Amino acid sequence: MARRAAGGAPLSARAAAASPLPPRPPFRAPSPCPLLPLLLLLGAARAGALEIQRRFPSPTPTNNFALDGAAGTVYLAAVNRLYQLSGANLSLEAEAAVGPVADSPLCHAPQLPQASCEHPRRLTDNYNKILQLDPGQGLVVVCGSIYQGFCQLRRRGNISAVAVRFPPAAPPAEPVTVFPSMLNVAANHPNASTVGLVLPPAAGTGGSRLLVGATYTGYGSAFFPRNRSLEDHRFENTPEIAIRSLDARGDLAKLFTFDLNPSDDNILKIKQGAKEQHKLGFVRAFLHPPDPPPGAPSYAYLALNSEARAGDKESQARSLLARICLPRGAGGDAKKLTESYIQLGLQCAGGAGRGDLYSRLVSVFPARELLFAVFERPQGSPASRSTPAALCAFRFADVQAAIRAARTACFVEPAPDVVAVLDSVVQGTGPACERKRNIQLQPEQLDCGAAHLQHPLSILQPLKATPVFRAPGLSSVAVASVSNYTVVFLGTVSGRLLKINLNESMQVVSRRVVTVAYGEPVHHVMQFDPADPGYLYLMTSHQMARVRVAACAVHATCGDCVGAADAYCGWCALETRCTLQQDCANYSQQHFWTSASEGPSRCPAMTVLPAEIDVHQEYPGMILQISGSLPSLSGMEMACDYGNNIRTVARVPGPAFGHQIAYCNLLPRDQFPPFPPHQDHVIVEMSVRVNGRNIVRANFTIYNCSRIGQVYPHTACTSCLSAQWPCFWCTQQHACVSNQSRCEASPNPMSPQDCPQILPSRLAPMPTGSLQSIPVHLANAAFQGAALECSFGPEEIFEAEWVNESTVHCNQVVLHTTQKSQMFPLSLQLKGQPARFLDSPDPITVEVYNCAMGSPDCSQCLGREDLGHLCVWSDGCRLRGPLQPLPGTCPAPEIRAIEPLSGPLDGGTLLTIRGRNLGRRLSDVAHGVWIGSVACEPLADRYTVSEEIVCATGPAPEAFSDVVTVNASKEGKSRERFSYVLPQVQFLEPDKGPKAGGTRITIHGSDLHVGSELQVLVNDTEPCTELVRMDTSITCTVPEGALPAPVSVCVRFERRGCVHSNLTFQYMQNPVITAISPRRSPVSGGRTITVAGERFHMVQNVSMAVHHIGREPTLCKVLNSTLITCPSPGALSNASAPVDFFINGRAYTDEAAVAEELLDPQEARRGSRFRLDYLPDPQFSTAKREKWIKHHPGEPLTLVIHKEQDSLGLESHEYRIKIGQVACDIQIVSDRVIHCSVNESLGTAEGQLPITIQVGNFNQTIATLQLGGSETAIIVSIVICSVLLLLSVVALFVFCTKSRRAERYWQKTLLQMEEMESQIREEIRKGFAELQTDMTDLTKELNRSQGIPFLEYKHFVTRTFFPKTLNSQGSAPVQETHPLLGEWKIPESCRPNMEEGISLFSSLLNNKHFLIVFVHALEQQKDFAVRDRCSLASLLTIALHGKLEYYTGIMKELLVDLIDASAAKNPKLMLRRTESVVEKMLTNWMSICMYSCLRETVGEPFFLLLCAIKQQINKGSIDAITGKARYTLNEEWLLRENIEAKPRNLNVSFQGCGMDSLSVRAMDTDTLTQVKEKILEAFCKNVPYSQWPRAEDVDLEWFASSTQSYILRDLDDTSVVEDGRKKLNTLAHYKIPEGASLAMSLTDKKDNTLGRVKDLDTEKYFHLVLPTDELAEPKKSHRQSHRKKVLPEIYLTRLLSTKGTLQKFLDDLFKAILSIREDKPPLAVKYFFDFLEEQAEKRGISDPDTLHIWKTNSLPLRFWVNILKNPQFVFDIDKTDHIDACLSVIAQAFIDACSISDLQLGKDSPTNKLLYAKEIPEYRKIVQRYYKQIHDMTPLSEQEMNAHLAEESRKYQNEFNTNVAMAEIYKYAKRYRTQIMTALEANPTARRTQLQHKFEQVVALMEDNIYECYSEA
Repeated sequence: MARRAAGGAPLSARAAAASPLPPRPPFRAPSPCPLLPLLLLLGAARAGALEIQRRFPSPTPTNNFALDGAAGTVYLAAVNRLYQLSGANLSLEAEAAVGPVADSPLCHAPQLPQASCEHPRRLTDNYNKILQLDPGQGLVVVCGSIYQGFCQLRRRGNISAVAVRFPPAAPPAEPVTVFPSMLNVAANHPNASTVGLVLPPAAGTGGSRLLVGATYTGYGSAFFPRNRSLEDHRFENTPEIAIRSLDARGDLAKLFTFDLNPSDDNILKIKQGAKEQHKLGFVRAFLHPPDPPPGAPSYAYLALNSEARAGDKESQARSLLARICLPRGAGGDAKKLTESYIQLGLQCAGGAGRGDLYSRLVSVFPARELLFAVFERPQGSPASRSTPAALCAFRFADVQAAIRAARTACFVEPAPDVVAVLDSVVQGTGPACERKRNIQLQPEQLDCGAAHLQHPLSILQPLKATPVFRAPGLSSVAVASVSNYTVVFLGTVSGRLLKINLNESMQVVSRRVVTVAYGEPVHHVMQFDPADPGYLYLMTSHQMARVRVAACAVHATCGDCVGAADAYCGWCALETRCTLQQDCANYSQQHFWTSASEGPSRCPAMTVLPAEIDVHQEYPGMILQISGSLPSLSGMEMACDYGNNIRTVARVPGPAFGHQIAYCNLLPRDQFPPFPPHQDHVIVEMSVRVNGRNIVRANFTIYNCSRIGQVYPHTACTSCLSAQWPCFWCTQQHACVSNQSRCEASPNPMSPQDCPQILPSRLAPMPTGSLQSIPVHLANAAFQGAALECSFGPEEIFEAEWVNESTVHCNQVVLHTTQKSQMFPLSLQLKGQPARFLDSPDPITVEVYNCAMGSPDCSQCLGREDLGHLCVWSDGCRLRGPLQPLPGTCPAPEIRAIEPLSGPLDGGTLLTIRGRNLGRRLSDVAHGVWIGSVACEPLADRYTVSEEIVCATGPAPEAFSDVVTVNASKEGKSRERFSYVLPQVQFLEPDKGPKAGGTRITIHGSDLHVGSELQVLVNDTEPCTELVRMDTSITCTVPEGALPAPVSVCVRFERRGCVHSNLTFQYMQNPVITAISPRRSPVSGGRTITVAGERFHMVQNVSMAVHHIGREPTLCKVLNSTLITCPSPGALSNASAPVDFFINGRAYTDEAAVAEELLDPQEARRGSRFRLDYLPDPQFSTAKREKWIKHHPGEPLTLVIHKEQDSLGLESHEYRIKIGQVACDIQIVSDRVIHCSVNESLGTAEGQLPITIQVGNFNQTIATLQLGGSETAIIVSIVICSVLLLLSVVALFVFCTKSRRAERYWQKTLLQMEEMESQIREEIRKGFAELQTDMTDLTKELNRSQGIPFLEYKHFVTRTFFPKTLNSQGSAPVQETHPLLGEWKIPESCRPNMEEGISLFSSLLNNKHFLIVFVHALEQQKDFAVRDRCSLASLLTIALHGKLEYYTGIMKELLVDLIDASAAKNPKLMLRRTESVVEKMLTNWMSICMYSCLRETVGEPFFLLLCAIKQQINKGSIDAITGKARYTLNEEWLLRENIEAKPRNLNVSFQGCGMDSLSVRAMDTDTLTQVKEKILEAFCKNVPYSQWPRAEDVDLEWFASSTQSYILRDLDDTSVVEDGRKKLNTLAHYKIPEGASLAMSLTDKKDNTLGRVKDLDTEKYFHLVLPTDELAEPKKSHRQSHRKKVLPEIYLTRLLSTKGTLQKFLDDLFKAILSIREDKPPLAVKYFFDFLEEQAEKRGISDPDTLHIWKTNSLPLRFWVNILKNPQFVFDIDKTDHIDACLSVIAQAFIDACSISDLQLGKDSPTNKLLYAKEIPEYRKIVQRYYKQIHDMTPLSEQEMNAHLAEESRKYQNEFNTNVAMAEIYKYAKRYRTQIMTALEANPTARRTQLQHKFEQVVALMEDNIYECYSEA
């Protein structure tokens, strides 16, 4: 800022020098409101060159923000909160809470259902790690530190909504298998860095990708929590850098995975052993260029630090820039991340060696060609606010060149000192560079590497740059290119934003600063508003701010605007304001907007010709020369503005730029401004007005020569001829004229020297009243003989007589004075013409004296002789007569007082002697003053004749005292004695204080009061001020010190040497104020503010003041070295204001802020760190707001005081409540109420006591306490009682009337209550009756002979093994043959080779070694997804179905591997999910082995349960659209209405099913589709469902009479409309009676107008219940609402009714599943359970719970739950959505029965779990008994099991086409051929048996033609 100040002064000087006129105030019309622009200017100036436009405070620390330019939205992420803000004003649009949550860093994310955790979870804050916008998919990616770095995809435009639930909450059509690596995305620690970047979709893919860089927080890092377990649940394979799938519209199973084709491994992971050397801290990720042209490369960059190693002094942080290639265009190939990864160091250092190295990267910002980066130099101490920092700039072209050179040096001409392969990366290729022979590297390979080249690479030589700018505590950077400048915005750790403008040479030309949030560090990422680059968004630790990049409006003039060198600001010429370029109209055209780069010389300027105008002369017009940057004014509306609404016409002759000429009429003569008094001219300011604005101004002068004589009467001629205007002097007229022709023809002077004038001469003094003749000498007296007068003032005029042509005598002059001496001016004037004087360039004066005045003693009287006064002493002072003798001597000197009375031995004391006759002149006493024998030297400049002598004492040899003598021809002596003494100094206190100064010290000693002058010097140079001295002490204020160090203190008398004593004062570090609390105060002040800090023990006094709105400062109290309390000052208004503290009288400044070089001094002084929010004073009242409270003395008194809501947050101790002078003890304080009580008795003398409450300085009297007992009170009481009695009678009458009315209303309400109660009672009774009767009825109905529609074994297998082939309804028609059940369709030409290949491949699969290696090799591939694993397992099961014993052996070996892997981690999680091949193989094995049990034992009770569920649902009303029914097991499907439904028995004929007619039971509330379905079920009950006609394929006709019949439809012309919706037709709608005759027939054309009923729009149609019934309820009449109003929860009893009805069937099913038939023991179950127990025993797992879980996971949960949920796998039936919902409840009950964990159920638990809670314990016993029975069975030998399996294979041989299965398996073999070959070569057994060669033969046979054969097929 010094640069700006230094440059500002010459500017004004130049402006003054350029003006042709003297700098006198210009004339300007008065402004109507002169104060407003001044206030505006002052207000703007405070903002500087930056302006905080909006702020949004965050209650929790902020983490990240993202901008959505298209939507004008800002997303802000803070700890535990997400905010969506409007971009323009940062107002809140939406928010979401994302924490705290129960979490543990040692636990997997709870989204992994298979992962349990034994570590305690604690409430953990969620720190946001990634906040990225994905506009293509309309998502906001939000990742936090909780749940191991879990991410959410939230909705763009509504941050509170989750757009894509991941993992999906409800199982979709295909379950998504979730791995830890898909959840562990970000760093899981608040202090670990994470950066994220949404990448555009890769070529040929649909979704975006997410680049993530995250600091490693696993085991061994500083972030891993200390615990006994070394298990790292962060999933140890979480990489440091990864590219993840972000395709939310595609396969959710791949979301957040690394398997992005064609790269199977898009990660970079540091090896575990190398993590200590490579601690990566990420700063930012960015794309560059962000929007490349088509085909041009775009790269992703990561800016990061490789942190220094702890404890290694030589180790320093390394700043790195890493680059990753992105695919080019649609045809580009994506690469593996590590293939293109290359990193190079960035070094920011000055020329002073390593000490000037800024080693740690803090923030980066990519510009078009340059990368700007802020670096810091880490300090040893953690005082980060003063960390040295610097800004450096690197060229992207240099980065590109370095990368190309490095790859050349690695592969073409190896140079080990240039580049190295990062062998610390797991995915790397090798340890060193090697020359690739005969390979010519293409440009793309030089840029991005290739798979066959070594990778990843590290460039060893850093890219170097020297600092562009240095300042301490920089934390962030953002850069914009504006005009020819580069504008850099720098955030600081102290919450300030600095703007520096760099010219093309990268030199700083200006800088400005603004405080955003004091003490809150600015986040390292700042971004410009994408929609308006004139705004910058930045974030501090608790605020989001929108900053205008330039506050141009603070510059009022073009010179200030352009001279400020702010790239953003320029002068908008025609609008005469300083603006941003885009804010100026027509800115794109030349000369409309002047930028800072053009300089102040291009500002508009104007010269007026003529510049000086004679008031008496006529002028045709004025010429205006306009220069500077202005557009052509030709054709514009112009005028000349003289102010005060005076304007004249102006015009421009033609178009011109740069220098334009304009013509203007002069303002009319009658409107000339008046001349100021005592001035011969007036300056007029004129502006050129264009389009209503004054764009340029200049001054011109109007002068009047004739006024010169009036202004300068005593030098009229001289001033006239010396004037700057062309004026002439007329001697005869004695006048100054502008036109010489007006003078008479006499010689007139032409220069000032020729003017007639009085010559100066010295005149002797005149005694008062004497008669004198005074000669006056003249020069140039050309008018000799003219009558003149001598003027000695207006009243003293005397005749003048010419002596000769150059001399005049003033005759008979008599002048009088009553003063000691008086000066009279002498001038000559023309006789009879007053005020016309001859010039007196040097005025002559005459002194007149009076001896009688001013000389009280002889010495003074005679001493006047030296002044020329002829006086004599004779009983007083008299005028000496001409004959009187010369004066004689005077009496001896008389000394009346001396001061001081003592002085040091060294002398030098200024001794003042006062008295009379102390000499007539100095020479009389020059050597005549003595103190004893020691001379005292008088000082000439301090001598007063006769009255006072000041002399300097001489040194004395020893201490003594004597009188003072003065000898002036006679000797006089003083009555007092002067003493010479030796002052002594002993010690000072306090001996230490802050270096800011202000400490009051006291120096102790003796004789310290002596002498005339005392100095106390600190450090020998700085004076100690405000001295107060006494005999034994000196007190003074210490000045400011430079450093905290001891300094000497010198006591000096009379400017001689120091008094000898070793006095030292220790300067200490200044006290530091760290915080104040509370930060709110009532506007009256007085609240106790606690100030916390350090080193307060040195503070002697403190005061607190508030800026702007504060009243007088308050004095504070120091409590101890760390605490001060201050009463808050009062304020003028409610506002927030900065607070200043004055410690020891010095303004407290934050040293860290002052140390920042980037601050200008004004900002440092002004920027108070602390603010106080002033709020309105609290308001109180009594509980009932009464003003009088009665109280009888002697009774206890408790007051309840209400307080209005406020935000002051007052504590109980801050209230003072008094009743009179007695304190009221406060007992309870809440937000709104205060209770206090008085224990002592209140005096009754006053009778009335005010109740006053005080908070700080605020006092409020809320009521008056009236003490009882007075006679007046008794009389008043009687009167009041009488009035009350009268009122009571009236009130009683009113009450009786009202009570009768209330009684009637109560009776009515009671009736309603009873009616509602009877309805509820009726509903419960009904439910009870149904519970008792329905079960019997249902059992009867189901006991009919009906075949069970089992599916054939082959269909059961295909549906179980490949569930995804089913359609959305859950049941695929059997006619749709599965590929495995049909022929192998390949062309005959290909068949021989392929059959041979498949045969050979089949033999390979029957080789155990090959098959296990094959499965393991495939499972190790990252892109071998869970779906592929399940498919392979099922295909293997089909292929090996004929050899189940071999299949079982393979499965067991694979299971052993799985158990080994699970036992090492958490054995209880084994087999919980189906994520591997072997788990699906086990599922299929169980399905095959349990099929006979399913068909022979479980099938019948399961089918009966299904029929019972359907029958029970159909017994009540079912809403055809919502699917909700009166009877159900699932609360969500419960119809919560009392719909009265009556059964109808219908006689129906249908020729389609072989029977003529049947009686079918339906409900009158059924829709016609529901009736058709019931009829079809009655006619086709013995036919499989897949062969039934559909309801839409048949018509239903009702024969109402012999002549009338109707086709019955759900919707027709008779349909009723209610509330704007059509109601579906029912039997009741058509009024079909009991026993009605109906005919059903197959329709000719299907009626598709309606579609499926449940898919109808609920906004247009309804069946039983209007969806808006609940919403519309308040609008209904009282009667209607009363009739319908029953609590919906009442109907939950129907769940119990349905459950009770179905209970027997459910019990039968569970018993069938969990029982063992003697004739059919479950051999497979026994065999497998024994295998599990054997494996547990081998591994030392003895926990019975673990074995129980293994068994449960392998049989009940793996097989039976699947069957219970999917009956269509077993039967050919229709599974409706409603039946599916009921089966879910039953399946949940089965799962709970098999679980061993206790169910914690309560009233808030879901009904699905509560419904069977009572039965679960009983079912659990059955499960445990079943497991025990299995355990007790006789163990099976391998031979017995093999025989059983062979029998199962034989039973269903030739059911499947194994060739098709083999061909499908081969596709996987082909896909992973390389990996399989590698695995076979690595396996010794496979190598020995040459399995890889056999595999090669299979490939050779099938490779050439399999795909073309399939394509032909």
